[in-house]
Amino acid sequence: MKLDDIKKLQQKKYRAEFGHFLVEGEHLVLELQKAALHNPLLQRSQLYVTGAYEHWQSPFRTQLISERQMAQIADTKTPQGIIAVVPMPESTALASTANERAIYLHEIQDPGNLGTILRTLAWFGNFRCLLSPGSVDPYNPKVVRSSMGAIFHAPLELDVELDSLPGRFQRIACLDMHGDSLQSADFKTFDCYLFGNEARGVPREQLSALGAKPFTIAGSGAIESLNLATTVNICAYELNR
Repeated sequence: MKLDDIKKLQQKKYRAEFGHFLVEGEHLVLELQKAALHNPLLQRSQLYVTGAYEHWQSPFRTQLISERQMAQIADTKTPQGIIAVVPMPESTALASTANERAIYLHEIQDPGNLGTILRTLAWFGNFRCLLSPGSVDPYNPKVVRSSMGAIFHAPLELDVELDSLPGRFQRIACLDMHGDSLQSADFKTFDCYLFGNEARGVPREQLSALGAKPFTIAGSGAIESLNLATTVNICAYELNR
């Protein structure tokens, strides 16, 4: 791939056109290499390095470029000097593993929130992340960086319609200000957990149509709501406690 095309991968429309995304920095490339050991698709990644990483041990095809060229293709202001061009996986509803739970995110917008959520799901394992249409692109460089490599380890499905959930999951739970306690035994009996947009949540009429059961994280009441990523993190911990 030409360097001019690699630079374009910072934009969603070109990621979709070329079918690749960028992974930048030493830590993320290490996570990519670890994941590639068991993923033939990731083994087709290409690595671009400056002189500082000329002797980097990698299974990928590697090209040495100048620091000026690295600055042109990198998303960060002060790039480390190592960046990978990674093929994007197809988003398909793969068969779930035993006892796997689904985390459905409805029109989530903040890249940092999504990256943090993926990191949490990968940490605990046995979760898959479903993203609705209109959600932030998980291959956005900011999402990839904030996931700290978790994007390679958490199963991910894109453009999953909200009204498709009842056909896939028997029991759906949601987080709400007025619901049963998160610590109730019933909270762990669902196979899909629904979280809404950071500002708007999920429209009430759609929640009603889904038959989603509401649960609440108890708080002091001093503030209106929790950050979305924090909410998902607490729920994931509770499900594994």
